[in-house]
This record gives sequence, C-alpha cells and structure tokens, in this order.
Amino acid sequence: MRASLFSAALVAALVGFGSTIALVLAAAAAVGATPAQTASWVLAIALAKALGSAALSSWARVPMVLAWSTPGAALVAATHGLTMEQAAGAFVLSGLMIAALGLIRPLGRLVARIPDAIAAGMLAGVLLPFCLKLAPAAAEAPALLGPMILAFALVRLRNPAWAVLAALAVGLGLAVLTGAAHLPGGASLPQLVFVRPQFDPGVAVGLALPLALVTMASQNLPGFATVRAAGYEPPVGPALASTGLLSAVAGLFGAHPISMAAITAAICLGDDVHPDRAQRWKVGLAYAGMWVALGLASPVVIAAIAALPPSLVAGIVGIALLGPLTGALTGAVSHSATRLPAVVTLAVTASGVAAFGIGAAFWGLVAGLALHGLDQAAGKLRAA
Repeated sequence: MRASLFSAALVAALVGFGSTIALVLAAAAAVGATPAQTASWVLAIALAKALGSAALSSWARVPMVLAWSTPGAALVAATHGLTMEQAAGAFVLSGLMIAALGLIRPLGRLVARIPDAIAAGMLAGVLLPFCLKLAPAAAEAPALLGPMILAFALVRLRNPAWAVLAALAVGLGLAVLTGAAHLPGGASLPQLVFVRPQFDPGVAVGLALPLALVTMASQNLPGFATVRAAGYEPPVGPALASTGLLSAVAGLFGAHPISMAAITAAICLGDDVHPDRAQRWKVGLAYAGMWVALGLASPVVIAAIAALPPSLVAGIVGIALLGPLTGALTGAVSHSATRLPAVVTLAVTASGVAAFGIGAAFWGLVAGLALHGLDQAAGKLRAA
C-alpha cells in the first residue's frame, strides 16, 4: 500500500488518541475502575475501533474510520456513585440501543424526531462543567497551563486538528522538565479483563440512554456527514449495527461505546491520502493497525497521564473539549424556535442534578422536550 495511507492513518490515530485519552481515564476513575480494568477499557475500545474500521472499510469499499465516543466519555466522567459493573451494564445496553437504531428503522426515525438543538443542548450541558475547570486549573498551575494554552491557541491557527495534541505534548514536556511528573518505567502488555455487567434500571435510563443519544447526535451523524461530504455514500444501517454490537462486546471488558469519527475521518478522506478514490478505502486497514498498536502501548500512556498533576489533567481535558463544546453550543442556539428548550436542556444537564437514581442528562432531555412540546401545542392553538 502507498505510504500516504499509513501517514494519514498515523496522524488520525494520534490525534484521536492523544487529544481525549485523559478524558477516557477520567471516566474510568469516575466509576471506580481498577488499574487493570482501566487498561482493559482502553485495549478493548482500541481493538473494537480497529476491527470495525477494517471490516466496514473492506466490506463497503468506503473509508470508514471509527472513534470512541468523546461526549460519551465526558458523560461517564460526570457521573457519581456508579460502580464499574453498573457502568459496564450501561455500556452494553447503549451499544445494543445503537445497533437497534441501525437494524430497526422505526427506532431510528423516533430518535431522529428529537430536535437537533435539544440534543446539542444536552451535549453542551455534559461538556460545559469540564471546560469550566480550565480557568481554575490555569490559576492553580500557571507555569504549566499557560504555555500549554498558548501552544493550543497558536497551533490551531495553522492546523486545528493538531492543536490539542500540541497542547498535550507541551504539558507533558513541562511536567517532566519541572519535576511535576516523571516518565513511567517499563510496562507489561495490557490484558482484557471481563467485567460482569450489572443492569440497573436507573442507570439504564440515566446513563445508557443518554450515552446512546449523545453518541448518535454528536458523533455518528456528523461522521456520516463527513463521509458524504468527501463524495462517498456510507452504509448507515450496517455501520450503526456493527459499531453498536462491537460496543456491546467491548462493554463486557469495561469500554464505553465506539462511533463514527468526524474530525479524524476528515484526515483520512482527502486526495493526498490516495489519488485513486476507489483505493482510498484501504486507509481503514492502516488505521486499524495503528489502533491495535496504540491499544497495546496504552499502559505506558496511562502511567504517564496518571503521574501528571491533577490541574494539568483538568487543563488537558478542558482544552480538548473546547471544540466539541463550541459545536454543541452553536447547534443549541442556532434556531430561534428551539433556542429556549435547548438552553433549558443545557442548564438542567450541566447542573448535575440526579433524581430517582437517574442522571442529569436524562432530566435535561426531558425538560427540553417538555418545553418544546408545550411551545408546539401553544403554536397550534394560536394558529387554530
């Protein structure tokens, strides 16, 4: 295969891994994952992405590049009081929900009826608390966070896709040079660890359902749009079914769902990847190989990030989520008819309120849909 296929796959994999791995580790910590379970989480999701990318690309002859659900990881990281077994049950259920959307068309149409603005408001509410931690972290450790923020601001002017990775590299380098962190020693290969899922009704409604919805709204739909924008027709049903089933299997080893990629997919779809559009699907094979390697090397990365000061990790996560938050806020307020319901969804979700064992993301969605339904009913009465 052409060298450009490997170089594009390497860049895409490094951007996807480096920009949000700290958020995945924060999600693992939030549900009490052990070090072995955390390593299994990263390995399982890397292998699921590799298998899905290679299989879908080979079958459809379309560059199909998968990612882990970044907003899904943020949603998990924002939870409180869940065990790893409960989280695994939610991951399995969420994967099955996504697969059902691909296999059962009426379900897909039902989800499609949720206004995009309200879905964006829920996503923004999930992401906002993490971004709000950036300024306090910078105030706590200005010598570390200041140069990292500057690197992000400058690199994004030239190449936005590399901005978060550049900030991460600067932060890691300064942490090591200043003695705030130390490079990890040797690490053994990770192993898949089975996590017996616990299916709790409250967790199913409060985590599994929002997890499936934010994955669909913020990653799968933009991911399909990215592929279409490059002139390909993605196999939507098979892609949802396969990524959902792979997510369900990976959930048994502690991993949250995978999805279509958007930003990293764009890196793999350009003319510089391969001049022959009919051969460009092979980048999915190279991308799969990169993710297998990253999964096997994950213990070193996990150890390095675990050695960082908490303020630096909070800063890395905050910077990484600025882009997704911007997109979510734009989608939430772009249409006047759904603006207030979307903002209500955002406010309730960001509040972190939980009732009856169900998390804030679900209540934010309920509040936004209720207000939207009331607005629509009032509009019909006025028109009558």
